[in-house]
Amino acid sequence: MNKIRIIGILVLIIVLAGCQRKVTRLDTTTTVDLSGRWNDSDSRLVAREMVDDVLSRPWLTRFETRSDRQPVLIVADVRNRTHEHIDSETFMRNMERELLNSGAIRLVQGREFRESVREERGDQQAFASPETIAQWQRELGADYMITGTINSIVDQQGRQKVVFYQVNLELTDMETNEKVWIGEKQIRKLVTN
Repeated sequence: MNKIRIIGILVLIIVLAGCQRKVTRLDTTTTVDLSGRWNDSDSRLVAREMVDDVLSRPWLTRFETRSDRQPVLIVADVRNRTHEHIDSETFMRNMERELLNSGAIRLVQGREFRESVREERGDQQAFASPETIAQWQRELGADYMITGTINSIVDQQGRQKVVFYQVNLELTDMETNEKVWIGEKQIRKLVTN
């Protein structure tokens, strides 16, 4: 009976040891593509390339010449129209970071975060000292709005599939509703199971 118990415990220890998970930390800029789906590397790559493109186009020079200041942008909405779950919020934050860090434009909060700022400003009216209160009607209005979509097509045969992603973004003049830039980035991945 004791031998059976000892053997049982040893087998259990071996099984549990074999089930241990190994985690390796990676540099966040390292490209790792396990599934072939949209991932953080795709998001960063597309955001960087789109920002480089939008800032190199004539609309920026025209605006600065006409207005003698940097344009104010808002990243409004990038919709996921792919076959998989993509958190477009991550992509939008990558876009905002790249735009703001370029130093070429000014950036204002989107709708969701603007409401939080307004709520805090309202609280300040009642609770903050008069010399530190943020004033109403001092918000910076956006000159341009970025909107877009992330789309995908999957072509599969047997153990292979090709996943095609296309990101389309548009920059629209807030006053005239004129599209001043359209950007497109495509990614194609071959996945073999």
